[in-house]
Amino acid sequence: MSSEPYKSAKTVFWIVDNGSSHSGKTSIARMQDTYANARLIHLPVHASWLNQIEIYFSILQRKALTPNDFADLDALAARITAFEEHYRQIAKPFDWTFTRAKLDDLLARLADREPHLKLAA
Repeated sequence: MSSEPYKSAKTVFWIVDNGSSHSGKTSIARMQDTYANARLIHLPVHASWLNQIEIYFSILQRKALTPNDFADLDALAARITAFEEHYRQIAKPFDWTFTRAKLDDLLARLADREPHLKLAA
């Protein structure tokens, strides 16, 4: 937040999950007190799409990046790319539980809280 482009930005949105280190109104106030242009946005508790991303990175870490014994960044990049190709072959689709209607409702509630941040429809 103290370097560009964040320092001079009108608004910087920090999108976070509901982890205990940054949950609730106290975390929002703490962020805005520290950085006037920051807006802390908590994802819905049932952000199933985020959980899927976290699961993928957990699998990547356990299956491809441990132990962390890469000779250089190129070796690390090659391992990640190889894992991506492998995972595409074995991954299975999942059912979303957070619907478009729920997203629309969430966005409307956020817009009501901060009218100056309304998103274009």
